[in-house]
Amino acid sequence: MPYTPGSEEGLPASARMRLNSMRGGDGKRSLFTSDLSVNEFLLVREAGFDPVGLVMGSSIYHIGFQMASYNQNQELEVLTQAMYHARELAMTRMEEEADVLGADGIVGVRLEVTRYEWGENLAEFMAVGTAIKHRQGEHFRTPDNRPFTSDLSGQDFWTLLKAGYRPISLVMGTCVYHVAHQGLKQWFKQVGQNIEMQNYTQALYDARELALSRMQAEAEAEQAEGIVGAQVQESSHGWGSHVIEYFAIGTAVAPIATDHKIIEPTLILPLNG
Repeated sequence: MPYTPGSEEGLPASARMRLNSMRGGDGKRSLFTSDLSVNEFLLVREAGFDPVGLVMGSSIYHIGFQMASYNQNQELEVLTQAMYHARELAMTRMEEEADVLGADGIVGVRLEVTRYEWGENLAEFMAVGTAIKHRQGEHFRTPDNRPFTSDLSGQDFWTLLKAGYRPISLVMGTCVYHVAHQGLKQWFKQVGQNIEMQNYTQALYDARELALSRMQAEAEAEQAEGIVGAQVQESSHGWGSHVIEYFAIGTAVAPIATDHKIIEPTLILPLNG
C-alpha cells in the first residue's frame, strides 16, 4: 500500500475516532498522548515542537515458505520481501495517523515483531512513536510531504537539532538468510582443532552486508547526508537454527545549517548518594 499524504485508507474507524478526539474542536480541548519520558517531553518542547499524540500502525502478515538447499548459503528472498513489506505497511499506517493529527514528524519510533500461538506462519508487525508538530509552523516534512520518522530519543532529537541537523526518515534494510549445514566430512576435519568456520563466517558476513547496503540505499534515495544511530539486529523468528534475519535500521539526517555547533557537555554530580 503506497503512502499518500492525507490518506486514511489503512486506518480503522476506532483509530480515526481516537485521533480526531485528540485534536479537539467544537469547544473541546485537545489532548496529546506520548510515550516520551518527562525529560524527553521537556527537551522536545525546548526544541520548538509540541507532542500531538501517540501514533501507531499494525500489520498481521502471513509469511510464506521458501525451500533452502541443505548445504548452500543463500538469501531467502521470499522471506526477506515479506519482512520488509510488513514493516512498510505498519510504518505507512503510523504515518497516516500522524497526518490526521497534522504532525510534522514522529520521534522515538519502535518497530516490533510479535508471533501468536493461533497462527504458526503469522506475525504482527507494529510501528509506534510520538507525533510532534513545530510550534512556529516551520516545514520539517520530507520532500514528498511525509512526516519525518526517527528512532531518536527526545534527548538525541534535541541534540541533533541544536547541532544543525534534522532527521529525514527512519531507514531500514533486511535480509533473511539460510546458513548451510556442515557436512559430516567437514565436522571430522575440525574435531579437536582451533579453526575458523569459513562457511558460517561468510554466510553471516554476507547477510549483514546485504541488510546494511539496503539501509544505505534508502538513505541515498532520501538525499540524506548520513545515518545516525544505526544498528543491526538479528533474530530467527522461529524459523529454526539455520535461518536468520538481519535487520539494519537507523535515522537518515540532513544539515539545516552550515555551522554545526556541538553543545559542550556539562558535568552533573548527583547529591542523593
